[in-house]
Amino acid sequence: MPAYRKGPVILRGKNVPKQSTTGALLKDQQNADWLHDDPWRVLRIQSEFVEGFGALAELGPAISVFGSARTNRGTKEYEAGREIGRLLAEAGFATITGGGPGVMEAANRGASDAGGVSVGLGIELPHEQGVNKFVNLGINFRYFFARKTCFVKYSQGFIVLPGGFGTFDELFEALTLVQTRTITRFPIVLFGHEYWDGLVEWLRSTVEPHGKISGPDLDLFAVTDDPVEAVKLATTPAATEPEGEPSHAQS
Repeated sequence: MPAYRKGPVILRGKNVPKQSTTGALLKDQQNADWLHDDPWRVLRIQSEFVEGFGALAELGPAISVFGSARTNRGTKEYEAGREIGRLLAEAGFATITGGGPGVMEAANRGASDAGGVSVGLGIELPHEQGVNKFVNLGINFRYFFARKTCFVKYSQGFIVLPGGFGTFDELFEALTLVQTRTITRFPIVLFGHEYWDGLVEWLRSTVEPHGKISGPDLDLFAVTDDPVEAVKLATTPAATEPEGEPSHAQS
């Protein structure tokens, strides 16, 4: 059966198109549905990576700060986020957040007030607003995975304040990448013993005994209540790689 080559794809039988790729390109379009087809989405995804990498390539040292968008101004957590952003700027690090309200706004605000670089990597969502006004370098993404890549690629460490599912997602993805040595081991700091200690105890008393993680995995992060210590831990690279073979990520 003769084969039809469509770029790197080989088609035979009923899969052979009745029109060439060039013909389809030059054909008069009656509607804009093609803009939403998967091949076109690939180009949009590519453009997000190109724009993100281009905007952040010369950023310099930076720390990603994660936390809840629902944290109210004036609360202890908000002020802690603001202090962390200020301390990062004074230490010569840019602050990268998701660009939203709450803890993200607080960290961006602290960095901006201190004259530092305040980065917001926003995401297109139906129920949330855009990048907060304290961001002085902002990018809006359509796709979570492109945004997450930029968080990891341009950060030297992570500080994670109390948050919900989105914060957990960023935290555990970062831990998985470090655990499997997909990325170089670097600091991950959880801020707030009251909030995080229950999770840490569950990892220690349930997850580790069941063999889903190993003991050294619990050393991949630190917990503190002190903004100064959080910034110091996050901006100090790990001196050595963990011993032995990398752990396998568990589902």
